[in-house]
Amino acid sequence: MKLKVEENNIRLDKYLACVLKTSRSLIQKNIVNENILVNNEKSKSKYIVNIGDVIYIKEDSLKEEEVLPEDISLDIIYEDEYLIVINKASGMVVHPASNIKSGTLVNALMHYTSELSDLYSYRPGIVHRLDKDTSGLIVVAKTNEIHEKLNSLFKERKVKRVYTALLVGNLDIDSGVIDAPIGRDKFNRTKMAILDENSKEAQTKFKVIKRYKDYTLVNFELITGRTHQIRVHAKYIGHPIYNDPVYTNKNSTSFGQFLHSSILEFVHPIKKEKLVFEAELPKEFSDFIDEL
Repeated sequence: MKLKVEENNIRLDKYLACVLKTSRSLIQKNIVNENILVNNEKSKSKYIVNIGDVIYIKEDSLKEEEVLPEDISLDIIYEDEYLIVINKASGMVVHPASNIKSGTLVNALMHYTSELSDLYSYRPGIVHRLDKDTSGLIVVAKTNEIHEKLNSLFKERKVKRVYTALLVGNLDIDSGVIDAPIGRDKFNRTKMAILDENSKEAQTKFKVIKRYKDYTLVNFELITGRTHQIRVHAKYIGHPIYNDPVYTNKNSTSFGQFLHSSILEFVHPIKKEKLVFEAELPKEFSDFIDEL
């Protein structure tokens, strides 16, 4: 596996743990064992990476513990012999990580079917991700061929992804595009932030659906797809997503941010048919809107 560094001034082990979503201890072990090389040379965990460095990782060296199937119900919107579209519940993690081994969408998928792509052993079938507390539509690949074709659609920005969000306060602009680059927060590596350097371009379309006394219901459409993009952009314009436990200073309930992947639209890579899926807001979200 080859990985090109896109950030500066970060320890090698920290950088890889964040990018690969795995434990630093596993990364450090493999650096010592020379399963991880920087620019084709052995390195140390404390090495400070630079943009353009090329990291080589030995095949299967970062393999985590075996992921086990679990009998967890799924809200399946669509399924054929190539792919599955699921309405993910808020609170469900998409795939196992160093500190999460069960209860994920992957655990549920492995119980539901044996037909999942295996390009990435620890997240079979997973083409793109939603945050744990972001609900809504997500597409899953059944074969490696369809996985690669779906990857290409996402990279070429040929997948339309619309999210519904409840923002704090009244957004006084009806529609527009938020254009602000996003990178890893310098002080908290689990968060993202608007940065001038070590960042990637990020654009999000928005359109107001309805205004309430202290809130605004908005549709966001992703142009790019950065980690936490909508949440970071919402905070950037001064109207963070209601109940977001990470990007607001207020206490949040266990439901998490009111952000829902409501529309997913793309051309089927094999059948060449245009597919359009919509998912209604989860009950907690819709009930809160009704109260407003």
